[in-house]
Amino acid sequence: MFDMNKMMEKVKEVQEKMKEAQEKLGDVTATGESGAGLVKATVNGKKQLINLEIDNDLIKPEDKEVMQDLVIAAVNKALEEVDAKAKETMKQSTEGFIPNIPGFDLGNFT
Repeated sequence: MFDMNKMMEKVKEVQEKMKEAQEKLGDVTATGESGAGLVKATVNGKKQLINLEIDNDLIKPEDKEVMQDLVIAAVNKALEEVDAKAKETMKQSTEGFIPNIPGFDLGNFT
């Protein structure tokens, strides 16, 4: 016989695990670089830029456009990498709690 109380307990447990996993995303980081390391951008699993390093050789008024392009490239690389890491973290955190349902993408929760 179907037990609604047990099902609701399981749903609550899954929700708590998902919340814990999402909180862990702040600890997941990735760094992207461009211009042979002249610009480095670090983002977290919440897709927030948390650090930006620009080599002193780039800080010249005439290089402004180049610097902007390099920053954009570095941030985009870091965001791509952290997205993959975040999905893996969510997958590991919910393993055993959420069944492997074809078409169900945990990427929507990051």
